[in-house]
Amino acid sequence: MLLIKSNIIMKTEECEFSGLKLNGFLMLFLNLIILPLIIVAACLAVALWNINLAIVLSIVGALFTIVLLFGFYTVQPNTARVMIFFGEYKGTFKKTGFFWAHPFLEKKKLSLRARNLDLGPIKVNDKIGNPILIGLVLVWKLKDTYKAMFEIDAQTMAQTSNNNTKEAANTQVADTLVNRMIAFGNFVQIQGDAALRQVASQYAYDSNETNDNQLTLRDGGDEVNLQLKLELNKRLEMAGIEIIEARINYLAYAPEIAAVMLRRQQASAIISAREKIVEGAVSMVQLALNKLDDEAVVKLDDKQKAAMVSNLLVVLCADESAQPVINTDT
Repeated sequence: MLLIKSNIIMKTEECEFSGLKLNGFLMLFLNLIILPLIIVAACLAVALWNINLAIVLSIVGALFTIVLLFGFYTVQPNTARVMIFFGEYKGTFKKTGFFWAHPFLEKKKLSLRARNLDLGPIKVNDKIGNPILIGLVLVWKLKDTYKAMFEIDAQTMAQTSNNNTKEAANTQVADTLVNRMIAFGNFVQIQGDAALRQVASQYAYDSNETNDNQLTLRDGGDEVNLQLKLELNKRLEMAGIEIIEARINYLAYAPEIAAVMLRRQQASAIISAREKIVEGAVSMVQLALNKLDDEAVVKLDDKQKAAMVSNLLVVLCADESAQPVINTDT
């Protein structure tokens, strides 16, 4: 598939490799049969004093061995080989098994298996501007091998990552599967950090400073995770990487405001509790007055009812147990 963008025609999707590929066991069997025959023929030529023929047979045998040995490759489940012939993309081979192709065909190995990435907590500002710490865990895998190999500079990123370690300080970084997948992981990590900052800035931490009907990071749950997944897939489309799952795994206020926010949450909880206590006390006082009137236990005027209501509310709303005073008229 071709896409015209900025007057440049570029291939955007992978294609299946349709070049010459033979069964690896068959070619290995031919190698085990033909190579000894060439060696025997060269020895006979030496025995017959035909040095030129022996040299030719030795060169042919060496070239034949090299061509065969450097053409073998294996493909495991959920892996792929990107075929490149002198810089030209020839397709992606995904069929599992043991195969042989001519040695001038470069066979880049890629893993299509799912991988985890844990983005540690980073400090961002929510919608209101409060600094918060938020972390992300995601599952990703390669979807388009062409984009992964040629749309991003994976080899340079792998070299930069490995050159920061002691083991690779004085060694040349090889273009291996491990280095390529590390490079893809670094790319996902950077884009995941950017996407997390963007999505987190669209929501408030909680509903204390927003309307109750607005979505927040604390109670957003699946909807916030879905927004993260969509944003990440949009950013990683150019690299041929697919996000299978993205989920917030850490959420807290930043240390500089955590104590203040904790006191605010405690105050809110105390106020809510007091509201429930007052609501229950009023209903109990009303029930007591109605019972006294209905059962004619005692007749109270308005002042006595007001005093009784005041005393009952004090008793019911107090933090400590009541200590009654008994009047004995002495």
